[in-house]
Amino acid sequence: MSQNHSNKKTVVLGIACLLLLLATLLSVGLGSVQLSLWETMTTVLGQGTEANHTILWDIRIPRVFLALLIGANLAASGALLQAVMQNPLADPGLTGVSSGAAVTVLFIMLVVPGYSALIPLFAILGGGVAALMVYIWAWKKQGGFTPVRIILSGVAVNAVFGGVIGLLSILYSDKLPAALQWMNGSLSGKSMSDVLTILPYSVAGWIAALLCIRSANILRLGEQVAHNLGQNLNRLRFTLSLIAVYLAAISVSTVGLVGFVGLIVPHMARMLMGSDYRMNLPFGLVLGSLVLLVADTLGRTLFAPLEIPAGIVMAIVGGPYFLYLMRKGGQ
Repeated sequence: MSQNHSNKKTVVLGIACLLLLLATLLSVGLGSVQLSLWETMTTVLGQGTEANHTILWDIRIPRVFLALLIGANLAASGALLQAVMQNPLADPGLTGVSSGAAVTVLFIMLVVPGYSALIPLFAILGGGVAALMVYIWAWKKQGGFTPVRIILSGVAVNAVFGGVIGLLSILYSDKLPAALQWMNGSLSGKSMSDVLTILPYSVAGWIAALLCIRSANILRLGEQVAHNLGQNLNRLRFTLSLIAVYLAAISVSTVGLVGFVGLIVPHMARMLMGSDYRMNLPFGLVLGSLVLLVADTLGRTLFAPLEIPAGIVMAIVGGPYFLYLMRKGGQ
């Protein structure tokens, strides 16, 4: 019976991979210039027209690749934060990690653009400071963390960093237009150089996350079981938090604020694959890529030639979903 259950999960994972492949091919062909699946495939293989080659390789393929990378990053980050906080409502955006990273990135973009090469590093630093603030404000000596305190602390941290973002926007309004797309979580205007820049960071983060599956499962079992297994809970939480902040921060540094992927995807992964991170974390990586790719594709096709940034699409979808989880009693 257990073997059949495992086989079913493997089939679900395989179906998700096939859907991701199909969505990738369809997304590359959709836009102001529509390309059929055949035209897309022949162009990718180097047999299409020069115009189609330019459209695909200079505009759409980099954008699609970024959606795949960022979606997986945010999904893994959300899953790890939920394991650390024992809270299904934890998410890089809701816990302030994304806004903390955003402040440092925006500061460099507007104030010291000459240091743009250091953006990923400072994004990680800003996200780490935000996570630390949430932990400090949410922790009580008696009772530790509670879901309500975590969410309230995240709201407070978001408010603080949101105020800083607003202040920077006012003080450097003359330089703001260049950063507006980034602030809305847009994947447009990206090139293969952006993809190649974030790719090694992302792969390193995925490997680290997958290596921490056992730690995430131990945290899931509760403090008493972890103590009985001789585990250092604080060290486990710190390690998983560091990886989660890292994955969220490098995503923010590249495309800006894209919320709710880290909330929706881990929840869906638990529904389909169960709470064991050995299956739901790999599945979440695939599903995160699929969710953000669909959001970005909808954003650039629904109101064409106007484009809606992926961050706005995810906010429109994710806000009601968050309320649904709250009403459902998502701890």
